[in-house]
Amino acid sequence: MKSFIELDDLAGDRLEAVLARARELETRRVTDDLRGRTVALLFMNPSLRTLASMQAGVAQLGGNSFVVTAGQGSWQIETRDGAVMDGDAAEHVREAIPVLASYGDALAVRCFARGRDLAEDLADGTIRTMASLSPVPFINLESAAAHPCQALGDWKTLDDVGVPRRGGRFVLSWVYHPRPLPFAVAASALAMAARRGMDVTVLRPDGYSLPEPVMARAARWAERAGGSVRETADREDAMDGAHVVYAKSWAAPAFYGRPAEEAPVRAGLKGWCVSEAWFRPAAPGARFMHCLPVRRNVKVTDEILDGPRSVVVRQAGNRLHAQKALLVEMLGGVGR
Repeated sequence: MKSFIELDDLAGDRLEAVLARARELETRRVTDDLRGRTVALLFMNPSLRTLASMQAGVAQLGGNSFVVTAGQGSWQIETRDGAVMDGDAAEHVREAIPVLASYGDALAVRCFARGRDLAEDLADGTIRTMASLSPVPFINLESAAAHPCQALGDWKTLDDVGVPRRGGRFVLSWVYHPRPLPFAVAASALAMAARRGMDVTVLRPDGYSLPEPVMARAARWAERAGGSVRETADREDAMDGAHVVYAKSWAAPAFYGRPAEEAPVRAGLKGWCVSEAWFRPAAPGARFMHCLPVRRNVKVTDEILDGPRSVVVRQAGNRLHAQKALLVEMLGGVGR
């Protein structure tokens, strides 16, 4: 597999193989699968779990990594084709990507949405251009429209805690955040749950429906896997029988790229903060998931995060195991 841009890039049998390897590497933490290999990491946006888990994972597999943080100790990098580079950016991806790739055996990049044009961000052209410029295996560490490594870890987490695949009830819920956020995590979590064959409900306020291409992709996966996908603003309806609530905020599509116009609408939605009241009596045993970082008592209460429902730390831990398995899948073990 040359590129891992979204979870779809792992065909069914390969996905199951990667998940199985992730479970194996969780217990057999140190191997020599990447002995003599170097992974180049380019971060154009902040990170805690993604950066730390990639570096730790490469080291535990016996390999080496180096990190370039664009604009901090390195030149800022321009991503737009045709740009007149008379501003802060001194590098362009068309040179930077092949150069960095030439120093390693794989290249992994984090590059968020610009947040100006919805269609442009959903097309995910920047990360796809970078992948096309890389002569070595390429991994998306979160882009404008996808966070596939998070989705891979989330899938393992659901398996770990016994949430059923077909017939499992998955609620992807919008929650309040002071600012509009991109669709990457929400889109990947939705597609992941649909691909598992779950009955998926997107719970969101009026005006915060996920974009049609995001919903359509999930619906296609649900049809193939025997699940379902729907949207509602009715919390009681959504929570009825839920096995898991996955909280995430995202922008109102109608105001995309215009946060000042969205602000008055968003300001009235501070009640969309997950609390214990959400779960009773409809879903007393449901688990709580979030990709982190999370704003306590804004998106979710302390009571939930510090209580037995929360699996957010396990999710974060599974990023390490899932990404190690992915690296072995893409680079192969010693002697391959």
